[in-house]
Amino acid sequence: MHRPRAAHGRTGRPPLTSRAQILAAARRLIDRDGWEKLTIRRLATEAGVGATTLYHHIRDKEDLLVLLLNDHVERIERPALPDGPRDRILAAAAAMHDALAAWPWAAEVLTIDGFVGRLDASALWMVETVVAAADDCGCTPAQAVGLFRSIWYYTVGEILVRSHSARRRTDGERPAVRDTSFAGLDASRVPHLAAIGHRWPELAARDTYPQGLRALVDGLLAQAVPAAGRDTG
Repeated sequence: MHRPRAAHGRTGRPPLTSRAQILAAARRLIDRDGWEKLTIRRLATEAGVGATTLYHHIRDKEDLLVLLLNDHVERIERPALPDGPRDRILAAAAAMHDALAAWPWAAEVLTIDGFVGRLDASALWMVETVVAAADDCGCTPAQAVGLFRSIWYYTVGEILVRSHSARRRTDGERPAVRDTSFAGLDASRVPHLAAIGHRWPELAARDTYPQGLRALVDGLLAQAVPAAGRDTG
């Protein structure tokens, strides 16, 4: 008599067997609870597998974050880069800004020393674009790195301030007094702020990143080119 084949293994959700599935589970956990609460144990619970299964694909939390960042950057569609080096810098910086705005936790992780250096070469295309374009503008290596660092600080700072402000509003926290208005300030001590008054939230909420980026890049390139002593054409 033919006997039905017995079922093997666990029932219910199948165990994760691929790195892509593990990263997808980690992204869900981060989007829901924040990257600070991401641990191997919590990820295993989220994925419905044992921690041992995860260690077949990742070494530790830091390794997992690097994999997530590489995966995130590789998903971003690269923009068509302009011919002019100054415009290539602006395009790469804008792409960096958009990538971080889409997933602000990445900006926080990348502020930790050493994380940018651990990204794959394919994920560093924005850094390479800025440094190469700075070189084409006549910058020395030190000036090119300084240009990228300044763009990086400006971009990350803008992303984190807006992200934290949005998160506070979403969580229902009471806004700080100065987020509401400068109305009622003593005009004899801070006359300009008192004159702005209740318009402060509206003015502070404006998206000035592109304008500030252009001013920053133009100012740094103007200083770098004479020091480099090369003709940019």
